[in-house]
Amino acid sequence: MNVTGRTIHLIRAGSTAYTDALLWQRRLVAERSSGQIGDTLLLLEHPPTITLGVRANHANILLTPAELEHRGITVVASDRGGDVTYHAPGQLVGYPILKLSHHGADLGRYVRGIEEVIIRTLADYGLQGTRITGLTGVWVDGGRSKICAIGVRLSAAGITSHGFALNIAPDLDGFTHIVPCGITGRGVTSLEQLLGSAPPTDEVERCLLNHFADLFTVEFREDA
Repeated sequence: MNVTGRTIHLIRAGSTAYTDALLWQRRLVAERSSGQIGDTLLLLEHPPTITLGVRANHANILLTPAELEHRGITVVASDRGGDVTYHAPGQLVGYPILKLSHHGADLGRYVRGIEEVIIRTLADYGLQGTRITGLTGVWVDGGRSKICAIGVRLSAAGITSHGFALNIAPDLDGFTHIVPCGITGRGVTSLEQLLGSAPPTDEVERCLLNHFADLFTVEFREDA
């Protein structure tokens, strides 16, 4: 069992309904809190889903329930931070379930670390990712377009959940149905749009995991 926080159990879950992933995270947080498991990272993607963070404004959903149903988009209330976010196939979604005291014990520093992982991953593709003061996530085009949304939760026992959604090649039209994170005047983009073609997901995963391991000084273990 991992008790040092230096090894993270990696689970590649594939396409997973958001509600199932939400329940899964809650179970893992409880198990991590009690010491039954060590730190864990879920990598997956979701079918078309709009999620509502704890500070969400429902007015940031721009379609009626009937229109959402017609487009096959579900809406789920989440316990992560932030406002309204959209998930779809073609995103690389990561949910780190970590004991924060083993990773600096500072939630703001942890979020900046996740942003830095994404920034370094983008740099592998010749792209300059940036932060915007007062906003969470990673941006490109001089801050005009978001490429990675980040929203986290910290349990009373100090366990992180939720995480990041990096746009590799989702259908960007889905983002026009919301005001992403309640932010107006800025767009949403993807690696596919910026590069002209989408890099393989497993390649992006590999880059991201390497940077995560370096920045957080951890190793990943994946069951055979």
